Amino acid sequence: MTRSYPLHNLGCASCAAKMERQIARVPGVQHCTVNFMTGKLVLEVKEEQLTQILKEADRIVQRIEPRVRLQC
Repeated sequence: MTRSYPLHNLGCASCAAKMERQIARVPGVQHCTVNFMTGKLVLEVKEEQLTQILKEADRIVQRIEPRVRLQC
């Protein structure tokens, strides 16, 4: 399944690229894109793993850019 989530206050293209690389490494993530221009995170995951992956993605986002909010 593919889902899109807004990333509020994303202000750095380099940080968006770091987020994309690190979230893509999370077990269960089949595909990940962080689009700096639209401020969106697009994930392709198995539905049963979505909740855990979103928690880990949020942790990664907060570590890289603490003022960014992943809206789930």
